[in-house]
This record gives sequence, structure tokens and C-alpha cells, in this order.
Amino acid sequence: MREFLAPFLEAEWRPTPRWAIAAWMVFYVAFLGYAWSMHGGYLFIDSANLVVHEGGHLLFAWFGRTLCLWGGTILQWLVPLLLAAYFFSQRQTTAFAFCLFFFFENWLYTATYMADAWAMQLPLVTTGDPEFAEHDWHAIFSSLGVLQYDTAIAAVVRFLGWCGMLGTVAWLATKKNKSA
Repeated sequence: MREFLAPFLEAEWRPTPRWAIAAWMVFYVAFLGYAWSMHGGYLFIDSANLVVHEGGHLLFAWFGRTLCLWGGTILQWLVPLLLAAYFFSQRQTTAFAFCLFFFFENWLYTATYMADAWAMQLPLVTTGDPEFAEHDWHAIFSSLGVLQYDTAIAAVVRFLGWCGMLGTVAWLATKKNKSA
């Protein structure tokens, strides 16, 4: 397997000027500070995450109730992850980092929603009849028998999201650039 993947994994990244890396680092540091100051609250990017999340329910509804329920989070995580995979394959450093960073930022958004599963105090958004709206994570955690652990699970997801965002920024900061 290593022999098969080696040429792909060892391919050179496209050069990125140092000023571009520096500008992106300023953006990421500012965004991380902003996200940290919100203490798990709604971030401006979460409006875009919400649109993709709701679209996931509609898309996955074709595959039954369970996938419809999970579909919001699946698509919300899948879109930036697939974009990151594409830019990884194209060896576009800053585009890959941006998509991977926001893949992990989605985890913060998801963790906030998960942590609300028991209390169900967050306002719900739906693409259908509001009378039939349900809290995704309340239904998911209830079906899995882990509703009482909603905040603990959310804390792990939030922690992993922060680790992923910080790891992405660290990767970008230490990226060796051969010709830029």
C-alpha cells in the first residue's frame, strides 16, 4: 500500500509566496481568537454551515429517516472535507489548509448543537413544516442511548475541532516552500 501511495503523497506542493502564507496566518490567528472569545457561541461562518447542514437533510432524506437525520451533519462535514481532498490532490497549499481548517471548525458548530441535545434550548431551523422539526442530536443520542452524555460527547468533539484547526494552522506555518 505504501508503494502505491508514495508517489502521490510525496508529490511537490505548488509554491506559495511567503507573503501569502503570512496573510493567511494573520487570518487564522484572528479567526481563532474570535472563535475562542465566543465561548461556543454562534460564529459568522455558522450561517454557511447551517445552509449546508439543512441541505444535507434534504439530500439524505432519499435514503430513509436515519440518514435524513444524520444527513445534516454528514454533508456539513463532507463538503469541506471533500474540498480539502481535492486541493490536497492538486497540491494547493493554502486552499487545502482553508478547507481543512473549516472542516474542523464545523466540529465546533456540531459540538454546540450536540451539547444542547438534552436541554433543547437552541432555536431549531428546518426546511419543512416547523411543527415537525426535531432536534437532530436529541433524536440521535436518544436512539443510541447516550443522551445523558450529550455535553461530554460535545466536549470531545469540540476539543478535536480545536486540535484540528490548530494542527492545520501549525502545518501551514511550518510548510516548507521550495521555490516561493
